[in-house]
Amino acid sequence: MNMLRDEGLPRTFARVRGRSLHLAERLSDEDCCAQSMPDASPIKWHLAHTTWFFETFILEPREPGFAPFHPAFRVIFNSYYNGVGDKHPRPQRGLLTRPALGEVKAYRHDVDRRMDALLARGIDDALASLVELGLQHEQQHQELMLTDVKHLLAQSPLYPAYAAEPLAPSTPAPQLEWLRFEGGLAEIGHKGSGFCFDNELPRHRTYVAPFALASRLVTNGEYRAFIEAGGYRDPALWLAEGWDRVCSGEIARPLYWIEQDDGWHEFTLHGVQPLDPERPVTHVSLYEADAYARWRGARLPTEAEWEFAARQTSLGGLPTHHPAAASGAGLQQLFGACWQWTSSSYAPYPGYAPAPGAIGEYNGKFMINQYVLRGSSCATPEGHARASYRNFFPSGARWQFTGIRLAR
Repeated sequence: MNMLRDEGLPRTFARVRGRSLHLAERLSDEDCCAQSMPDASPIKWHLAHTTWFFETFILEPREPGFAPFHPAFRVIFNSYYNGVGDKHPRPQRGLLTRPALGEVKAYRHDVDRRMDALLARGIDDALASLVELGLQHEQQHQELMLTDVKHLLAQSPLYPAYAAEPLAPSTPAPQLEWLRFEGGLAEIGHKGSGFCFDNELPRHRTYVAPFALASRLVTNGEYRAFIEAGGYRDPALWLAEGWDRVCSGEIARPLYWIEQDDGWHEFTLHGVQPLDPERPVTHVSLYEADAYARWRGARLPTEAEWEFAARQTSLGGLPTHHPAAASGAGLQQLFGACWQWTSSSYAPYPGYAPAPGAIGEYNGKFMINQYVLRGSSCATPEGHARASYRNFFPSGARWQFTGIRLAR
């Protein structure tokens, strides 16, 4: 789906911006202000920061007689753009009780009104590219809104549900099959005229040796067997850094698993649910994914292998609040269930060059101490996924919808 081609820029702008507010509708003002950990941000901050992007990078250089909605917002809602100026410390975003949520919504309304006026005066290619980047950036934050609020709600002994609708029961997952790919000289990276982030470029050739990929993601039931077999007690399965975290007590099970007298349960955006053995295991770190793969006599795929296999695969349907079980035959769950860890470090493609100026800080400066994840998750907005998409997180990250696909 090409957002601009399919519905036009002003309509796309209104739709994407409206979805962010829709995601916040079922939350209280208190929910929107709290920050559960440094890696997560308050919902109120997400709503403001995505607005800051349009005000800072589009309105400020282009709007006649520009004046900021509030001068302090330039610092408060700057995330990591050093070229723009000072930033409020990331771990202290939850201390920003002011501006209130109502003022943040007024900020959004004001910037949206001014953006509508700017777009009505005419849209050149440079403006269209910046607006689409801002909308893709907002869609990334829409996924973060769901994962961040899930982590926040999990801190409460009440285990409140974000989603009002019940979690539908799943059907048995099909038997895992190994699908063979002959490999060869492959072209990797974004192709075509649709949107991509700069880290997906340039498209380049790389050799992919013959490999096999699991037909679906690892399930909760399969991962539970790993735990019950002593997987978290066997140092031979673990990377050294991961084993240190196991020994420190930091990780002993997937992030939201809860062991109760009547068995395993899982905290979801639908509240606490009995652990469904057929759904894919999620909220695991690279350390856990790698250890499980070793236990199964397999490994994690490289990002080139993953993209090679995914080139002809459907991108999936509408976003949901929890990953569904696999169904059908062939290569499944590449998109729309869990982001899948790869064994590839997040590094630039041959010939990569970031954009000039502050906007070039978007991806390139994070190409250190991170690993690539491929696919998309149940929380990824519709139209945001593609086979060349390179998500990236530190190896210990677990609060995103991260899962495991095996390779060998």
